[in-house]
Amino acid sequence: MATMTIEERIKLSETRIFKAVFPNTTNHYDTLFGGTALQLMDEASFICATRFSRKRMVTVSTDQIDFEKSIPEGSIIELVATVVKVGTTSCKIQVNIFTERMYANERELAVTGHFTFVAINEYKTPVAII
Repeated sequence: MATMTIEERIKLSETRIFKAVFPNTTNHYDTLFGGTALQLMDEASFICATRFSRKRMVTVSTDQIDFEKSIPEGSIIELVATVVKVGTTSCKIQVNIFTERMYANERELAVTGHFTFVAINEYKTPVAII
């Protein structure tokens, strides 16, 4: 990856994860529990950041998580994580959750958020991300 441009690395690191929303992940309104959505988003963004940098990465912040639509039980969700900013030791990942009905061709953006990661060494101190 050392000879790739940042743009090429960003493209190759885009991460997509699909999940089904089952009853054990829903709240009392039968929609995806917000904490579960955040956990899935952090996981997708971690994978994206790691694929981009190929270094040890840790979450250092989350920004502006917007729950636009509720996600009902029985939905299929797709998490799409993309690098949107690269710093010296950090990167910012945008994660979108799209929801689809299982038995219909409908797809909607449901949740958006940003996660910042820092590259660290074995001593847990920041290192250059690229």
